[in-house]
Amino acid sequence: MVIGLCVVELSLEGCRSLKEKRSLIKPILARLPREFNLAVAEVGSQDAWAAAEIALVSVSAGDTGKMHGLLEHATGWLEDHFPGVEVVGTRIELL
Repeated sequence: MVIGLCVVELSLEGCRSLKEKRSLIKPILARLPREFNLAVAEVGSQDAWAAAEIALVSVSAGDTGKMHGLLEHATGWLEDHFPGVEVVGTRIELL
């Protein structure tokens, strides 16, 4: 069994309130699970207006290479489909 965890640090330039931040993060948290069958949650920088940290998690009986590829693909998809959000860092762990 392989557990994959990817922590993604996001920059939300132009956000001036937590309400505006939530309007950017909420669609991301809704679409990533549908597109990639991942569990997703905001895990850090929750009080910062211009930054967010989300975690992507998946469990598989398959190999670690596929899991790593899935998490990288999800991060790339995030960058492509949400132009108002900049990925400034990622950390992938396979357990």
